[in-house]
Amino acid sequence: METKEKFLSFNLGVMDTGVISLQHITEVLQVSLPEICGVPEMPNSVLGIYNWRGEMLWLVDLEAMLGYPPISQGANLLSIMMGIVLENKGKYLGLLVRQLIDIEWLDTKQMKPPTSELFYPESSPFLEGYFINDSDQMIFNLDAITIIQAPMWRIHN
Repeated sequence: METKEKFLSFNLGVMDTGVISLQHITEVLQVSLPEICGVPEMPNSVLGIYNWRGEMLWLVDLEAMLGYPPISQGANLLSIMMGIVLENKGKYLGLLVRQLIDIEWLDTKQMKPPTSELFYPESSPFLEGYFINDSDQMIFNLDAITIIQAPMWRIHN
């Protein structure tokens, strides 16, 4: 039985790597921070709304959401970030990350369950598990559906 899946890998924080299964990724795009319309009274991980193909797309600072320092903090206003557009059942959400690394085949049988002591408490609900790569680094596998359905922005969609 084939258990390998394609994942998009990207940087998380300074040292970490995250992956999301390609099956929930609709598009990857460059986002310049001034093009994001901030929305008041939202959690600090929610950067605001972005015009994506004529639709309003909520953009989330993935690092801030997972407990890392916000990427938008250290960024100058002209920064270009990478946006990953997730889709589930017609709902879209954009995740902002520093940079994309690659598309990787990972064997889901090799995935280890997340344990709370390894991760920021904020990230636990969004982790499916983690992989150990050839250089013995942990790669965090994020659950796209849980992220899209997170209560933080459900009320606003």
